[in-house]
Amino acid sequence: MNTLLKRSGLAIAVAGLCISAGAANASSHREAPFITEVPKVDGTDFYMFRSYETGRADFVTLIANYLPLQDAYGGPNYFDLDEDAVYEIHIDNSGNAQENLTFRFEFSDNLNDIQLPVGPDGDKKMVSVPLKNVGDASNEANVQFSQEYTVSVIRGDRRTGTVETATNVTDGTATFDKPLDNIGSKSFPGGYEAYANQHIFEMAIPGCSTNGKVFVGQRKEAFAVNLGEIFDLVNTNPLGPRNAETNDLADKNVTSFAMEVPTDCLTGTAATASGDPVIGGWTTASVRQARVINPAPTSNGKGATVEGGALTQVSRLGMPLVNEVVIGLKDKDQFNASEPMNDGQFATYVTHPTLPELLEALFGVTAPNNFPRNDLVTAFLTGVPDLNQPQGVTASEMLRLNPAVAATAPASQNDLGVLGADSAGFPNGRRPVDDTVDIALRVAMGVLADPADAPDGDLGYTDGVQLDPAELQEVFPYLATPIAGSPNS
Repeated sequence: MNTLLKRSGLAIAVAGLCISAGAANASSHREAPFITEVPKVDGTDFYMFRSYETGRADFVTLIANYLPLQDAYGGPNYFDLDEDAVYEIHIDNSGNAQENLTFRFEFSDNLNDIQLPVGPDGDKKMVSVPLKNVGDASNEANVQFSQEYTVSVIRGDRRTGTVETATNVTDGTATFDKPLDNIGSKSFPGGYEAYANQHIFEMAIPGCSTNGKVFVGQRKEAFAVNLGEIFDLVNTNPLGPRNAETNDLADKNVTSFAMEVPTDCLTGTAATASGDPVIGGWTTASVRQARVINPAPTSNGKGATVEGGALTQVSRLGMPLVNEVVIGLKDKDQFNASEPMNDGQFATYVTHPTLPELLEALFGVTAPNNFPRNDLVTAFLTGVPDLNQPQGVTASEMLRLNPAVAATAPASQNDLGVLGADSAGFPNGRRPVDDTVDIALRVAMGVLADPADAPDGDLGYTDGVQLDPAELQEVFPYLATPIAGSPNS
C-alpha cells in the first residue's frame, strides 16, 4: 500500500466509509425483518457512476436494483413488480440531506386473457391458459400478462414538490414497456438479449435539454459473495485468495431500474472545495399504509387486496451494506423508513461499529482500538474530502458522486476503486465492478489506519469471491443479460 495514500485524508475517509459498510455480503438483500415479507419492494443495490460507454461521457448512470435472489426458473409468475407501490431514485444536489430531484416509477398490470378451445366439436369451451405466454413472447399477441410503467420527475420534496411526466421519445406517450423475464429460449427464439434491448427507451426528461435513456427489467445479479458462509459467522478463510470461494449469487437474477441522465440535469449547487459538482443519491420504495385482503379476488389477482392511505416508505438504500451489518437488528426496519436528514439517530453505529469486534472474536485478530471513531463520522456522513464532499454538507448517509472525475475505461477499472488508485470507483459513486465487500473487510480491520491503532490492519482480508468483469456489459444498461429459466436451448 502506498505510504502517502495511507496517511492522506482521502485514505482515512475511505476507511470511514468502508468500515461503516461492514462485511455483509449481499449489499442489501433481505436485510430487515419487515422487508422479507414484501420482496417486490426490497431494494438490493444502488449504482451511480459517470457513464463509461463510448460517446456517453456527459451522462450519469443510475441503477437501482430490487427484488433479490431471483431463481430464473421461478414460473409461472416469475418476478413482476408491485403496481400498488412507488419506486424512487432521489438526488440531493445541494448537500443539505434532502432530495432536490426524484425519479418516480409506477407500474400497471396488463392482462390479455388468452383462451384456447378445449373439447370435442360441437361442445368446445374457451378456457383461459395458465401461462404468461403461448408462443414467441416477443410477439405481444402471444403474451397474456405484462407490465408497463411511467416515470415522474419531482423537483423539491418527493411528496409535495412539482411533478412532471417523462416522455417516451419512441412513441410520444408517457408509458414504457417492461420486458418479460427470461423464461427461456423456446419463449424467446430470437434471443432474449435482442428482445430486452428493444425495451431500452430514449426518454425526454422535463427540464433537461438533452434526452436520457431508461430500462426497467430483469438482469443477471452483479453482486458477488459467498453468502452462506459469511452469514454463518464468517465460516470461510478471510485471509485466503480473492477468488477461491463460490459466488452464491452466480445463478441469481435481479430487477434493475436503469437510467442514463445528462450530468447537467443532475448537478446543482453542491460542490467540492475545488468547485467540482457533487450529487448524492439513494433509492426508496413505498407502499400504501393500509392493505385489506379481499376474500373473493377477481381475475389474475386484480382485487386480491385493496390498498389505501398515505404512501409509506419501507425500503431505503444508498451506500452498500449499511442496513445489512452496520445498523443493529432492532433498528433495521426504522432505518428503512427513515430519510437521510434524520440520520443522526443512527450515529452510534458509526462511532462504535460492531463489525471489527465480531471479527476479532471470531478469528483472534485485533480490531482497531481508537474510540469513538469520530474520524469515521465525518467521512461516512459527509463524503470524501477533496473528492466528493460538498461544501457545507449536512451529515447524512447516501452514495455521493463527483461526476467531474473522468470515467475509467472498462479494461482499466480497478475493482478496489479508490483503494486501487481508481478515483472513478467506490466510494466516489459505485460501479457494478466495484468489490465493496473486499474493500470493506480490509478497511474495517484498519488497512488505512495508524498501525498503532490497527496492528492487524495490513492483512489481506477477503470474502474469497471476485466478480469477473467479463460478466458485465460495457454499454447501457451495463448489467448482463439475465439467466434463462429453462436450460434447454
